[in-house]
Amino acid sequence: MPAAQDIAGKAKEAIGKATDNDKLVAEGKADQTTADAKKAGENVKDAFNKD
Repeated sequence: MPAAQDIAGKAKEAIGKATDNDKLVAEGKADQTTADAKKAGENVKDAFNKD
């Protein structure tokens, strides 16, 4: 679910920033990017399925 992955990514990024953990910040940003790509794919699919 892209929304859950986006929220988890934001949480990871925030925790990484708070704890000065660059790896966690990067993982959080990657999770958010993946969620954004999934959302875009769903939007394209929905656009083609509109009849």
